Formats: sequence, structure tokens, C-alpha cells
Amino acid sequence: MKNFFKLLLPALLLASCGTEEGDPLALDPQNTNDKTEVVAHGMIELGKTLENPYSRSNMAAALSELYPTRSEAQIPVTDLYVRFLPKGAEDFSRLENLGVDLFDYPLDCEIITDGDYYHDPSIPEGEISWQYAVVPADFVFPAGIECEILEDCFIPDDTVPTRGFEDVDWDVVETRSFEATGNGDMIPVATRAKAKTKPAGKITIKDDKLGKTVGVSGVKITANVFVKVSTTYTDEKGNYSFSAKFSARPKYSLCFQNKLGFTIGLNLVLLPASVSTLGKDDPDGIDVTIDNKSDATLFRRCVVNNAAYDYYQKCAATDVIQPPKKLRFWILNKLNPSSALMMHQGAILDSKLVSNFLQAYKVVVQVFSPDITIGSKDKNGKYADLYSTTTHEMAHASHFTMVRGGYWNPYVTYVLSSYLLTGSCYGTGNGENAGYCEVSEMWAYHVQNMVYKERYGTNPRKGYSNWFRPEILTALEEGGVTRAQICESLKPSVTNVEAFKSELISVCPAKKTLITNTFKKYNK
Repeated sequence: MKNFFKLLLPALLLASCGTEEGDPLALDPQNTNDKTEVVAHGMIELGKTLENPYSRSNMAAALSELYPTRSEAQIPVTDLYVRFLPKGAEDFSRLENLGVDLFDYPLDCEIITDGDYYHDPSIPEGEISWQYAVVPADFVFPAGIECEILEDCFIPDDTVPTRGFEDVDWDVVETRSFEATGNGDMIPVATRAKAKTKPAGKITIKDDKLGKTVGVSGVKITANVFVKVSTTYTDEKGNYSFSAKFSARPKYSLCFQNKLGFTIGLNLVLLPASVSTLGKDDPDGIDVTIDNKSDATLFRRCVVNNAAYDYYQKCAATDVIQPPKKLRFWILNKLNPSSALMMHQGAILDSKLVSNFLQAYKVVVQVFSPDITIGSKDKNGKYADLYSTTTHEMAHASHFTMVRGGYWNPYVTYVLSSYLLTGSCYGTGNGENAGYCEVSEMWAYHVQNMVYKERYGTNPRKGYSNWFRPEILTALEEGGVTRAQICESLKPSVTNVEAFKSELISVCPAKKTLITNTFKKYNK
């Protein structure tokens, strides 16, 4: 699998258009000496298979022991513990659309060393591993996806039918099943004597530049004990609350699949969203505050998550066109330049130049189809820098919504050609398709600077030293042309600065003099 990713990374390095100038850096993920991994954390190490206390047979035995008049036949199957073997992204999407929460490791195994991913040794490297899940007893399995029912389960919660069981204390039954299966030590002594509660808490991160702690917004959080699984999402302030109650200490994990639809990946498996494990903790819930001294990978993921979440909210508030739904982010720790490749949205690989250049890598990249890559080199631990870079790429994604792949392919072709010929992603502003780059980067740097100013109070003037002059748009916005109007002007026909100026005048005729004079001032 590591060799597989050694093929992948050079393709990304060369295909990246940068929000920072300079050459993309070569790297070998196996030579990373610190704990800030290039792609993901390490693989989970599993121990022995444990006896599942939530199997129907084990719960029935505990019920009969505590309530001798109850027979095993009376206890229903509420859930099925299953595993799937998806063959590609389409299979994953089908399962996710059915509401299935997938785990890439078996839920009834001891975890010796935790991590972000697991790959079944029986599955060849480079292929998707078994995905484990808990589904309702009446689940309709999708045709064409290999699956296996591992165990019938009875998982008591507030939705379990109570007719005929009015006298049963399911918390006591659950505890007895844990004890009888050799898992009694998983239930903290302090929780045995009190009523179970639904875990709740708060996930926050410190923005040192802003000088305060903010919520990790809209991120998916999972809690599970064996096959008892509950998922929820944080709100804008990072608050969360689960619908299930737990007796034992759940394993908490952040899955970077945002409720707004975007995902941050990837792990060392063919999965769309990365996972950061928070470990086993209090059944009542946990509060987590992340800062630049926390796990570096978790920090990066949370900042990019927040920047993307905030950008969508800002678009909704200002009428700027939103990026496409279901964006896929990659965070590349040892790479400086970032990019809006928009592959998952259908861009780039239509370009003959890119196809010929990537050669064998083309197939690999097609499998993963990233939309946005964030190069975090020199930005690790720096909330404002990661936030600003992500905003830049999100602005590109809004532009993509306006123009789609027919426009994007020439733009990225120019970036690739510039890198190959000059070593600079932006080139000198000359040559075929330079106008695409000029328009795209003017817009993205302008938005990056304005959002930074709105958040932190100062304009960082990013891109002002480049030939495409984003300060033109800054002057226009300060003169009364709205950001939404600038975005509206990014039509597919706007492939150079003159066309951009004309379209801005068409959209804002009352600002014709301002627009004309501003472009003239900066393009002498």
C-alpha cells in the first residue's frame, strides 16, 4: 500500500497549482521523521476477537438469567452486524445514501494499537478492504455489493419495542451480558449505580491569531461500544449530543465528513473521509479542545473543516455562488502549494496534456478524484494560514460552479504548462490560456484577502506582487461593487482581463466609471 501511494503523490505534486509560488517539493512518505504524517496516521493493530455482548443469544441468556420466566424466543433481532466489500466509489456512495455508517475494522475485536485506518490482510493492497456496519433487522441489502451477515443482535435503546417487557430493566440486562461475556471491566464502576445518559459535549479548537477558541463546526462524531453505534454532528459552536445511551466507555472518533456534504481525506485506504480517533472515554461524553500543541493531523483537519464550513456560510450570507456539493479535500503535509483540481466534479482529466503527462498516475488519481488539495507545509500549527489557504481554494471552487469543466481544463492546463516550462505555477502571464489564470487568481486572492480581513482585521495583501493584480477587485469592492456581483461576472466567456472588465460593467452599469478607471490604474 505504501508503494501505491508513492506512485500517487508525485502526480499530485506536479498537478498542484499553488497559492504559494515556488516548486512543489518531492517527498517520500516513508521518510517522515516526525508525527505529522503526509497522508494519514498509522494502521490499527487488532488483537483477539471478543465475545459480543449485544448478540441476540448473549442478550437473551442474560435476560433469562435475570428474568427466569422469559424465554430466548421472546427477544427480537433489532440489528444485524454485517460487513460489505465495496468495489469502488460508486458502491460507497450507494451504501452512504442508504444511511450506513461504515467502519474499516471489525467492531468485535480488541484494538491493541489504535489508528486511523485498517486494511484486512486477506484483501490485496490497493483494493478496498472489508467495511463493517450495523444495520436494522429489516435492512434491504443493495444488489451487486458483496456482503456477509456476521451476527444477529439485540441492542436495547429508547426505540426498542417494550410490549411484554415493561418489567425489564434493560440497563441491568446489558450489564449482565457484558459480565457474562468477559467484558464486565469495560463498564466503569461509577456508571453502574446511576441511570445512563446520552453522551454530550463540545469539540473546539483554538485560533491563536483570533485569540479565542471556536467550535469545530458540522463535523461527524461517532461513539461505539462493540456494535452499539451512534453518530451525530457538531453544531456551529462544536456542541454535540448523541441519541443513544452507553453503559461502557465508548470509543469516540471524529469523521471528517461534514454535515454540509464535503469530506476531508484520505486515509491509506480507498475511503472518502479521514478519521481521527479520540479514544475510549466517559459514557456521559467528552469535551475536547484542540490547539497547535495537539496532534498535528487532527489540528490540520479541524482548521480546514472550519474554513470550508465558514466559507459555505459566508456564501449564503453574501449571495456569492457556493462551491459544488460533495467536495473532496486532501491535506498534504509536506507539500507547499495548494490546488483546486475539481477532479471529483469532472475537471482536469479531460485535458489531453494532463492525461499524457500523468501517464500511469492518471489511473490512480481517477480512483481518488480529489477536488481540493491543501498543502500544509510551513502552515502546520498556524490556524490563520491554513484557514486563509483553504478560503482561497474554496473561492476557486465557487468559480468552478460558474464555469464548470470546459473552462477549468484550459486553466489547469496553463498552470501545468507554466510549471513544466518555468518552474512557477503562475508563469509570467504570457502564452496560451494565461487569461484563464489571470481571472481565476484575481478572484481567489481577492476573496482570500477579504475573508482574512473580515476575520482577523487586516488585509494580508496576498498575491499583490503577482502579475494578475487581485488588488483591482479589492479596490472595486471597497468602491461599492459587491463580492456577489464580482462572482456573478465570472461567466464562462470571461477568459481574460478585458472580458472580465466588460462583464463587470454589464453587471454593474452604475459603477462603469469606477471599473474602467480601476482597471486602467492597475494595468498600465
